[in-house]
Amino acid sequence: MFEVFHYPFVQRGAIEVLLLAVGAGLLGTWIVLRGLAFYAHAVATATFPGLVLAAGVGFSAPLGALGAALVFAVGIERLARARRGRGGHDSFTALVLVGALALGVILASDVFHSGSQIESLLFGSLLTVSTQDVVLAGVGSSVVVVAAVVLGRRWLAVGFDAGSARSLGVRSPLPDAILLGLVAVAVTSALATSGALLATALYVVPAATTRLWTTRLRHWQAATIVLAAAEGVGGLWLSVETNVPPGAGIAVLAGTTFALAALVRTVGIRRPALVAAAVAGAVLLSGCGGARSSAGFDVVATTTQIADWAREVGGTHVAVHQILQPNTDPHEYEPRPDDVIATARAAVVLESGDGLDSWMGTVTADAGGSPTIVDLGSYAPVTLTGPDGAVDPHWWLDPANAAAAVRVIRDVFVAADPAHAGAYRDNAAAYLASLSQLDHAVATCLGAVPAGERRLVTDHDAFGYFARRYGIQVVGAVIPSQTKQAEPSAGETARLIALIEREHVRAIFPESSLNQRLAQTIAAQTGADATHTLYGDTLGPSGSTGATYLSMQQANATAMVEGFTGHPASCEAAS
Repeated sequence: MFEVFHYPFVQRGAIEVLLLAVGAGLLGTWIVLRGLAFYAHAVATATFPGLVLAAGVGFSAPLGALGAALVFAVGIERLARARRGRGGHDSFTALVLVGALALGVILASDVFHSGSQIESLLFGSLLTVSTQDVVLAGVGSSVVVVAAVVLGRRWLAVGFDAGSARSLGVRSPLPDAILLGLVAVAVTSALATSGALLATALYVVPAATTRLWTTRLRHWQAATIVLAAAEGVGGLWLSVETNVPPGAGIAVLAGTTFALAALVRTVGIRRPALVAAAVAGAVLLSGCGGARSSAGFDVVATTTQIADWAREVGGTHVAVHQILQPNTDPHEYEPRPDDVIATARAAVVLESGDGLDSWMGTVTADAGGSPTIVDLGSYAPVTLTGPDGAVDPHWWLDPANAAAAVRVIRDVFVAADPAHAGAYRDNAAAYLASLSQLDHAVATCLGAVPAGERRLVTDHDAFGYFARRYGIQVVGAVIPSQTKQAEPSAGETARLIALIEREHVRAIFPESSLNQRLAQTIAAQTGADATHTLYGDTLGPSGSTGATYLSMQQANATAMVEGFTGHPASCEAAS
């Protein structure tokens, strides 16, 4: 049941949460005692602009988060001093938090059009913690211990009775300012574990839970450290067994523990064994991991398109673990435990490259295996760049690039499993023939549309390769970026509306993996049609018209012809 702890990435994650538990358990008691729970959550959330700035400029994400957290703490402390007695502490926190989040949104959408891995820092990515993260956790907890020893009596005096503490001479605002800054430093060190939005799972919930059962400060602090460590390691184990994000696993376990503790405290301790058994049973229902496949060798594919090609070429001789699922954004994805375990076991890892799945580099480095890693994007014979000079990562939408990737996959599989080389070559040859038929059918279908009517507006700028292949003019995109992480500004949206009206664009094409509301709103205002959906970054779910690469391309071509012309069409290749 506990064999998951044999994996290096799980061991490293356990060390991380154990180090954090010391500082979180100790500092959490002061957070609860001084009524700083909302502040602790807010300061973690307020690291968002620092994360965006670090990603956009290219320096360390923890450093950017720490800077934003300290600025937030100073802002709260200054407001509290300037307006003492004229507003609650929570009011000041809310004011500064709104400003921090607004700044982060502006930086992400209008300045950097951020496509970096910010979500993993907002929600945590304990499976891929680095040595730097472990060191930061150790340093953060050490600072908390030292500060608690030096200033603990003053914090206790003010927390117990602020009026009496001032009358006894505890008047300096410095200890309180240090406490606010310490919370900022501590939650920053926990970003890799629980993320900015789930930091309270470590810094508030364990302390609130043990407070139900203890009255003496030292006992409370010791119990909180132990509980934070147990919930951290337990949440990590639970996340691997149930294949959920570790930050969420820790948060759910901590919240459940608090709820059960409060229930027992309320109804009495007559049958605590039943509660403990219920908790243990719920955890053990998660199971003990999946079984290994009996296929020849294991392959990990990052995107839905690559996984489809790998299954076509490999047939029954390979077991393909597909990381991204239909309608999942590949630009920003937090790997799940099963993804890391599959990578540790894999003989071959197939990546899309060009920055689309850059998160996979951390997974392969931390999984502890030794697979052959193939960057399929680097083999694409056709390469496009965006207005900023960066390579457009959506290379698979050109069938010529897809054919090149299939040939690479064939050769890699032959090298990995020579015994079934003939099968891989035959499968690849059959699929390449289908690709050629598809390409011809799509070219013929779109070629029947007058060139002046082939004007494309999509949700985001992902169809450059497809447009170049088939002579389509890309007029614009609702999100003017090759990543979905940007958010269109009001000015950009207004300019797109004017452009659509000026160019007499007949249709706007939403994408299956994006919220279609803004595209539909623009369509309603301009009179364009927005009923034809495209498959862009991912294939569609099983049973949909875009469930495979071949059907996706046919479905996209059909949707475009119908949108361009306003008439029914079919771009299916002859079988």
